[in-house]
Amino acid sequence: MLELKNISFEVPDSDGQKEIIRDISLTVDDNKFVVITGPNGGGKSTMAKLIAGIERPTSGRIYFDGQDITDMSITDRANAGISFAFQQPVRFKGIQVLDLIRLAAKKRLTPADACEYLSEVGLCAKDYINREVNASLSGGELKRIEIATVLARGSRMSVFDEPEAGIDLWSFQNLIRVFERMRENTKGSILIISHQERILNIADEIIVLADGQITQSGTREEILPGLLGTSSAVGTCEKFFEGGNR
Repeated sequence: MLELKNISFEVPDSDGQKEIIRDISLTVDDNKFVVITGPNGGGKSTMAKLIAGIERPTSGRIYFDGQDITDMSITDRANAGISFAFQQPVRFKGIQVLDLIRLAAKKRLTPADACEYLSEVGLCAKDYINREVNASLSGGELKRIEIATVLARGSRMSVFDEPEAGIDLWSFQNLIRVFERMRENTKGSILIISHQERILNIADEIIVLADGQITQSGTREEILPGLLGTSSAVGTCEKFFEGGNR
């Protein structure tokens, strides 16, 4: 279980300090698929980075399985069971896909074992297992390879920051199927930052973040109909769902 208690985050600006996240408290229970959504600039990606340890809160505490991880490094949080997938996956020149999956799994998988993870994300393993993780791969291919590494880790908490960003429609449709399979088969919680309706539609719970604060939270059935209406407390439907790369 992930718990954020009274989390705030500020950055310097011309007027002194700018508050990006304001006194947020939330809980993500075990084995839940949770989506954080809201208008652009509301603090969604910052929230993901705070959970992963890329940023540190100005105030408040973060707990994972009852342990205070607020001051833990990214590496220590990963070892504790938290995985993080970036909006734009990192390219590793000179590293093959097989090596990347082995690093994620923290064991020397056989090529056949690694291929199973690629198959899970809809990639023909024989075409990818020995390829380099470099510019020759498309955005959609990189996204799915990154998800394969998350599956290989078997984390208790998997965080995805706008996984739909920068990919084409065909890849997005396949991405949804991957997340549907993860939702059904993964033993652990999944937390996705997204404003895409099709991702929201497979969530167990939805949290709406606007102006650095939680404005709504609840089950998909409670929250989604309001987001799909003509207006809501945080903006119009078009603002939520236009463009996957904002």
